[in-house]
Amino acid sequence: QFYSELYVCRARVWIPDAEEVWKSAELTKDFKNGDPSLQLMLEDGTSIEHKLDPKTKNLPYLRNPDILVGENDLTALSYLHEPAVLHNLKVRFIDSKLIYTYCGIVLVAINPYETLGIYGTDIINAYSGQNMGDMDPHIFAVAEEAYKQMARDERNQSIIVSGESGAGKTVSAKYAMRYFATVSGSTSEANVEQKVLASNPIMEAIGNAKTTRNDNSSRFGKYIEIGFDTRYRIIGANMRTYLLEKSRVVFQADEERNYHIFYQLCASSHLPEFNSLKLSSANDFLYTRQGRSPVIHGVDDTKELSTTRNAFTLLGINESYQMGLFQVLAAILHLGNVEIKDKDSDSSLIPPNNRHLTAFCELVGVTYQDMSQWLCHRKLKTATETYIKTLPRLQATNARDALAKHIYAKLFNWIVEHVNKALITNIKQHSFIGVLDIYGFETFEINSFEQFCINYANEKLQQQFNMHVFKLEQEEYMKEQIPWTLIDFYDNQPCINLIEAKMGILDLLDEECKMPKGSDDSWAQKLYNTHLKTCSLFEKPRMSNRAFIIQHFADKVEYQCEGFLEKNKDTVNEDQINVLKASKFDLLVELFQDEEKATSPTGQVPGTGGRTRLSIKPDKGRDKSSKEHKKTVGCQFRNSLQMLMDTLNATTPHYVRCIKPNDYKLAFSFDPKRAVQQLRACGVLETIRISAAGFPSRWTYQEFFSRYRVLMKQKDVLSDKKLTCRNVLEKLVQDQDKYQFGKTKIFFRAGQVAYLEKLRADKLRVACIRIQKTIRCWLARKRYLRKRSAAITIQRFTRGYQARCLAKFMRRTQAATIIQKYQRMYMERKRYRQKQAAALVMQTILRAYMARQKYQELLREHNAVIIQKRVRGWLARRWYKRCLVSLVYLQCCFRRMKARRELKKLKIEARSVEHFKKLNKGMENKIMQLQRRIDEQSKDNRSINEKLVSLETSSTAERERMRGELNRLRGVEEDAKNKGNQVTSLLEQLEKLKKELSSTQKEKKTIEDWAQTYRDEMEKMVSELKDQNCSLKKEKDDLNRLIQEQSQQMTEKMARAIVEKTQQLETDLNEERSRYQNLLTEHLRLEEKYDDLKEAMNVSKPGHRRTDSTHSSNESEYTYNSEYAELEEGSRAAEDVTRGMDTSLTLKLQKRLTELEQEKQSLRNELENREDQFQRARARDDVEFKKARGAELEYESLKRQELESENKKLKHDLAEIRRSLLGNAATGAGAPGSPAYKVVLEQLNASCEELEVRKEEVLILRSQLVSQKEAMHHKETMTEPSAYVEDVSKLKDAGELKQAYIGLKDTNRSPRFMRKPLEVSDLLSRLRSAAPDFHKLNEDGELWLVNQGLKETIRLLEHQLQTQRRGYDSEVESLRGELQNVKEENNRQQQLLAQNLQLPPEARIEASLQHEITRLTNENLELLAEDPTASREARVIILRRMVDLMEQLEKQDRTIRKLKKQLKVYSKRIGEMGEGQTSPGQMVDEPIHPVNIPRREKDFQGMLEYKKEDELKLVKNLILELKPRGVAVNLIPGLPAYILFMCLRHADYVNDDQKVRTLLTSTINSIKKILKKRGDDFETVSFWLSNTCRFLHCLKQYSGDEAFMRHNTQRQNEHTLSNFDLAEYRQVISDLAIQIYQQLIKCMENILQPMIVSGMLEHETIQGVSGVKPTGLRKRTSSIADEGTYTLDSILRQLSAFHSTMCQHGTDPELIKQVVKQQFYIIGAVTLNNLLLRKDMCSWSKGMQIRYNVSQLEEWLRDKGLMICGAKETLEPLIQAAQLLQVKKKTDEDAEAICSMCLALTTAQIVKVLNLYTPVNEFEERVSVAFIRTIQTRLRDRCESPQLLMDTKMIYPVTFPFNPSSLALETIQIPSSLNLAFLTRV
Repeated sequence: QFYSELYVCRARVWIPDAEEVWKSAELTKDFKNGDPSLQLMLEDGTSIEHKLDPKTKNLPYLRNPDILVGENDLTALSYLHEPAVLHNLKVRFIDSKLIYTYCGIVLVAINPYETLGIYGTDIINAYSGQNMGDMDPHIFAVAEEAYKQMARDERNQSIIVSGESGAGKTVSAKYAMRYFATVSGSTSEANVEQKVLASNPIMEAIGNAKTTRNDNSSRFGKYIEIGFDTRYRIIGANMRTYLLEKSRVVFQADEERNYHIFYQLCASSHLPEFNSLKLSSANDFLYTRQGRSPVIHGVDDTKELSTTRNAFTLLGINESYQMGLFQVLAAILHLGNVEIKDKDSDSSLIPPNNRHLTAFCELVGVTYQDMSQWLCHRKLKTATETYIKTLPRLQATNARDALAKHIYAKLFNWIVEHVNKALITNIKQHSFIGVLDIYGFETFEINSFEQFCINYANEKLQQQFNMHVFKLEQEEYMKEQIPWTLIDFYDNQPCINLIEAKMGILDLLDEECKMPKGSDDSWAQKLYNTHLKTCSLFEKPRMSNRAFIIQHFADKVEYQCEGFLEKNKDTVNEDQINVLKASKFDLLVELFQDEEKATSPTGQVPGTGGRTRLSIKPDKGRDKSSKEHKKTVGCQFRNSLQMLMDTLNATTPHYVRCIKPNDYKLAFSFDPKRAVQQLRACGVLETIRISAAGFPSRWTYQEFFSRYRVLMKQKDVLSDKKLTCRNVLEKLVQDQDKYQFGKTKIFFRAGQVAYLEKLRADKLRVACIRIQKTIRCWLARKRYLRKRSAAITIQRFTRGYQARCLAKFMRRTQAATIIQKYQRMYMERKRYRQKQAAALVMQTILRAYMARQKYQELLREHNAVIIQKRVRGWLARRWYKRCLVSLVYLQCCFRRMKARRELKKLKIEARSVEHFKKLNKGMENKIMQLQRRIDEQSKDNRSINEKLVSLETSSTAERERMRGELNRLRGVEEDAKNKGNQVTSLLEQLEKLKKELSSTQKEKKTIEDWAQTYRDEMEKMVSELKDQNCSLKKEKDDLNRLIQEQSQQMTEKMARAIVEKTQQLETDLNEERSRYQNLLTEHLRLEEKYDDLKEAMNVSKPGHRRTDSTHSSNESEYTYNSEYAELEEGSRAAEDVTRGMDTSLTLKLQKRLTELEQEKQSLRNELENREDQFQRARARDDVEFKKARGAELEYESLKRQELESENKKLKHDLAEIRRSLLGNAATGAGAPGSPAYKVVLEQLNASCEELEVRKEEVLILRSQLVSQKEAMHHKETMTEPSAYVEDVSKLKDAGELKQAYIGLKDTNRSPRFMRKPLEVSDLLSRLRSAAPDFHKLNEDGELWLVNQGLKETIRLLEHQLQTQRRGYDSEVESLRGELQNVKEENNRQQQLLAQNLQLPPEARIEASLQHEITRLTNENLELLAEDPTASREARVIILRRMVDLMEQLEKQDRTIRKLKKQLKVYSKRIGEMGEGQTSPGQMVDEPIHPVNIPRREKDFQGMLEYKKEDELKLVKNLILELKPRGVAVNLIPGLPAYILFMCLRHADYVNDDQKVRTLLTSTINSIKKILKKRGDDFETVSFWLSNTCRFLHCLKQYSGDEAFMRHNTQRQNEHTLSNFDLAEYRQVISDLAIQIYQQLIKCMENILQPMIVSGMLEHETIQGVSGVKPTGLRKRTSSIADEGTYTLDSILRQLSAFHSTMCQHGTDPELIKQVVKQQFYIIGAVTLNNLLLRKDMCSWSKGMQIRYNVSQLEEWLRDKGLMICGAKETLEPLIQAAQLLQVKKKTDEDAEAICSMCLALTTAQIVKVLNLYTPVNEFEERVSVAFIRTIQTRLRDRCESPQLLMDTKMIYPVTFPFNPSSLALETIQIPSSLNLAFLTRV
């Protein structure tokens, strides 16, 4: 009973209701003590009068404030009673779609009858590691609490899942096990967690069935113990089962089904492997058709059977055993169809050849005769004899059903046993978590033995639950040291004693079963006699003598006694069992191999069976005595239940109570009646009652102070929060019994929090009224002042307007007068001007008319004269032309006659013989002359040909011209004839034209008139067209504007499309990068897994141990070694790994090994082909080499002789110098300026120059000699024959050799500059051979034949000459190109020589060597492009040549140094003599120039040399033992990377591929090793990420690739790698950098993870904004910052530490941006995920807090200059979620604004936030369900992922932009602290 003063007007209460159980009402009148009733108004507006009970005067329950409705924990409610609990569950379930709620230590789970997306891996990860009160209620939170307590307290745990059928017990237990399997993992590759989960589909198939309340109801209880090792990883599991409902095998009620496995088999009967089972549809079998509901909606039984079979396989039950199980199940179905008929009244029979019995016998392997015999008969045993008695049909049918139930029970136990065997492990179990999935309290219209056992088990569990709750309450009070008072709670021990105590119900039932003539009626009478008067919990129904009533903790239940004895006995015919034992079917024999006689204690005939007896461990029960086998079902169940209670008492229990919201399986439909019934039955209300009896509301002092600070005055606030709260409470609550002060908390009685909330709300309401009053006053005064100012302004403007109007009137009057004056003057002037203009026009017209008349007359006379002139001229010309034609015709006729006469004469002469001889006279002489002149003509053929061509061309043109002229003259003649005929016709036409002219003039007049009319019409039309043109222009402008707009829109659209396409491409690229980097992560994980397996193998096989470094080295070397070695190494590694893996992994490796072997064989074949080609090429080159060998040796011998002579000359000069110095020592001739001194200087300079030249010659000759020796010794081909050999081979004799040698000296001794001279004789010979034989000409005497032959000869010669010329031109061009190349090469050689002469003597050899290396490298690259196979051989030859060349150079260098030392000695002597004998005049007049050769310091090339044996020391000191802190602070960033690269450069410089490979491999493996060892240290990971990137950039910068050399200096370009292409290693190092980056992100995530939720959500950065709401037993993390609590400043400090560390390590700025972006993504994702899973965080004030925290993060980005790195965008979902908490959420406009604002949030996230939104104060309003539905409707078309939480494990793909270093390698100094003294700078 609460305070009566709280029952005031507008207070809300709960009143009972028949339909809704409880209904809310509001008081309309204050209640006073003594009033008989309450005046109430319901929510629908109905006013009622609620009368109080006159005896108890109990007032109705008060309703909690709206701020407390929808709490996560029911114990957080101020008023703890049934209506408050029911309403809170309903609001959470219906409005917020939340199915889980805490009730103290109990998790209440309401079945939604809908698939929810709250069980994914992301949700599991979100709950993993969280405190139970920090997140919203969930089955995962309970599982995490159990897992955490197991690890923390070293105590076994239990999760007890209870509820009635259809409440969701099985699903809850399944999700709990899935959670354990996900977060713990297993210790081996046996996939134990998968096997634990695989047991679920098996147990559901054989133990679950469809009932009227549930489609997947568990018809047995089970307790699964999940075992863990010392590291708390799953190692195995064990299952115990309780009370299988065997009666379901033979009978099902309407709308129910048998066990799922039967329907799965029938649905899969069409499969070939099931043909032998002889199954068909489920409707064909009695045991599957009785419920008349063989199909479950939405369930495919065929697929379910496939899932079951896969689970069997995973648990080690092979196909043969599975088919055996299916045979037994099919046999049970056939047994049910065996029809037994009456033979007579006392006997029965089975018709012969029964199809189903035959199938049964075939499936189980028994004889038909035996089975049909013992189905209808039984044995009766006496002391002396055994009788066989027939059975009536009813008893025979019952015996058949009992046999079917017994077989199924045996099969069930066998499967459970083998599942447990599959889940057992050899590893010692350290602890376990048990999951109990057991039936809840049941009450039906007819309750029998099964319901009695179930309710008995629930009584025991309820007792254990009550004691646990009571114990927790007591511990809490004792911990807080508050006075402890005994709480009265319901103890159900009397009910348990009634059932299980001596002479209890079970005891009497067992006793009655032992009686020979015991029956259900006699047992009922014993119960009445024993308990009816002695126990108040036992009652007898009024209308029945075969039933009894027990008052359970949940409700009264009436049990029918019929069938209790038979179900308790649970016997089967022994003869039928013996027949089955004799079966040929091994699996069936295994089921019954230890079967004992199951006869009843009295030896009576067995009857029908009930549910199975309890089997805790079926495999352990085989050694029990026969006495134990004869225990009744009730006795066994009691014993097993006691063992279960002992197990639970030895563990820490966690309770899950499943509630069924309605009986119709409707999604999110809540039936209050059914819910209250289950809440009472499952103990939730009892928990509430126990909590309410004490101090249910508990606050920490800090939370109380923060919440109720508004009730305190300033003087009440002390520094001690505890004392402040005590003082305030004493003032606010007078009754001190209503609260207690503990050590850390304040405890309140029920209702006190609501009272304090009322006081707080009143205080806030008063404050709000005062604020409103002040604001309204301010607004009213502001409105008044604004109106006053407006009035004054209006008056001022009105007066001004009137004054302006008066002035305007006056101005208008004056203006009108002036306008009138000027208007009148204008009219008069206009009238005068009009008259004057009219007179002028008339005069003008008259004068113009007279002038036109005169002009027309003059024009007619002029035209007549012109016509007369033209006609007379035409007549004269016609007469002249006619005379001229006649004369020409006469001349032609005369000439024709003369020509005919001459032609006739010539014909006569041609026929005469004398004329013929005259013509041929002298022809022979002419031919001889032509033959003699043919040579001369051949020389002049070109000029003759040109003349002939020109003549032919001119003659052809002339002929064409004459022919054209002739045609023209003929045409003229024809025209003249025609024109003579046309003259007369023209005269006639002239007359006609004159007539036509007159008529035409008339027509012209008419046409002019018509033209005037037409002109007028056209003008009119033009005006119309102009109008139309204007309109068309307007339309055109409109269309242009429209087109412009459309084009602009299209442009914008295309731009958007381009942007979207670009974004899509970027997204695809990032996804591809992400996939690649995820593969790298998986590869790293497999590597670690491989290392673990290898370590395990090494432990088991100590004789075959391989170190990690060896493995890693082999693994990294595969990118550089030959593929053959790679395959061999891969196969060996695969063989080692195979020994330690499971079968599936072995098969995958074997498959991969086969592929590698095939690839290996193909590579071998290709290698053999290449070797054959190489052998052929080598043989061909050997032949060519032998040909050039002789000339080359002669050339080289001549060269050596010349060098020897030059050497002798040098020695001679040196001797002369010595003699000169010794001879003139006393005379002072050696002084500077003296002749001897100049001679010495000249000889010295010449000697130096000649020495350098000779040295280069020696280099060239040495290289040639070495190459030839190698070629001759190894018989290897010269892949690119030297240019020297080619040129020398062309020289024929010694003279040519000498000439070549002279040319060599002139052109810096380069044999490649020699070329072969042009051979003109070949050209002459070809001309001679091509000339035709003119003696073969035909001598027929015809000249034109000779002329034709000559022309053909000339054409042939011209063609050959042109061919020769083209060949000559091409050869000349090639020679010119070669000459140009020679000149360029010569210039280059001269430049190099000049550069070398400028260098100091020590550097000249290196420069020459570098030049030679460059040349050979270029030749090698050209050769590689032509033939890759030959290039490898050439590289080997060149490398050997280089080694020998370096040795020779060292010898020459030593000789040169000796000579230089001697020269220095002589020059020093000369200087000393000059100083001693110089005159004073010389000292004044001439400066002294001492002869001295300066010695320059050696230039370092930026390389470090080390010995092969020092490599391990280098890696150890530089990587493994290096401390990043000292290196980062004291030395340059990236120093280890620079040192490693300088060592690599030297290995490349000396061309040692083995050294390069081992150095890179050791570096990579050492970095991996140090990261594996110290991978959780951020500083170490950051340091090596920076150095790995710098090393990668160095490999690119000095690779020689032009793309990476753009920013290099000239000196850096000289340091490029010269021998090896390390592109493949760059990829390996890039992958290593990616792995280090991912390790860095994980390291940062581990550091940031504990800070994020506390700093971003829980800590109040702005104090006082968000108040703390009351909390329940599941305390959430306090939002008030205590000591040790992370704040936002902690996050910012950590981010700054990360940033400064990376900057100190020299990390690339772009990489730092990517790291910061990933950091902010983690912060945003973790914060948003926790916000979505915490109802207490979804409030307006928390949204403002989050936005402030985000602004601080943005400010940090701005300070660090990282605003453009994309980190801010990763916080966009969190920002939008915070905005969503703060915006209005009422109208459709608000919904539209939310949809347009929250683009970064998914629909599921938006709806989740709206559902979780919780007001912190009473003035805030909740989000209505209709508004949420509106949001869902508007967002329905969004295409997005349904995933609720963000993926916190997602890592953005990383890129490493190229960042070249400006640091010169030669300037790097190695500090002594690194202990790298063994490195030598080069």
